[in-house]
Amino acid sequence: MAIEDMVKQLDELIAKAEPLSLSSLYRVGEEAEAEIVANRLEAAVTRLTMKGSVYVQLVQRARGHNIESRLRHNMQVAISLRDDLNSGWTETVVELVHADTYSDFLEMADALLSKGYKDAAAVITGTSLEVHVRALCVKNGVTIAVAGKPKKADTMNADLKKAGVYDGLRQKQITAWMDLRNKAAHGNYGDYDKDEVRQFIDGVQAFMMKYPA
Repeated sequence: MAIEDMVKQLDELIAKAEPLSLSSLYRVGEEAEAEIVANRLEAAVTRLTMKGSVYVQLVQRARGHNIESRLRHNMQVAISLRDDLNSGWTETVVELVHADTYSDFLEMADALLSKGYKDAAAVITGTSLEVHVRALCVKNGVTIAVAGKPKKADTMNADLKKAGVYDGLRQKQITAWMDLRNKAAHGNYGDYDKDEVRQFIDGVQAFMMKYPA
């Protein structure tokens, strides 16, 4: 799902929630409508982010609140998610399709490769790698943005090396992996073969296990 579609879904629910959130005394039928909208807001936040994300944790905290409080709370979480999407903070394919774990995508890449789809497998593996590199930055206190814009994968990779999370050889390996992903993403399919993609998948899996985020 494109970010624009995600934002549109959230905008529609926020628009329904706003007039209800302003009322401290519901008329007949409004309380039931408010509960439905609060539930839909929680469902949308859960569907549009990854399992265990801060957004999901926030909406779950309001489950025991009265309906007025829960509606306002969930609406604010949805507004935060929408604004973060518009700003590019919640990115990457892995988050947008609600992956439970990185390994799910590596398994998907492995299955695609076994069926001869080496290019799609390379793109998915590279996306998973970039997400993991970003998560390693967060874990190790390395900034993931400059002037409000998310850093590129190469920059984060260099920063992790500078921070001592891994050495120069590992940095060079990740750079090579990202180069393979970029070739696949830009249609340069003849620049690599199936065996290289196989090594890519296995290497990224080993990297994630050695450097958990």
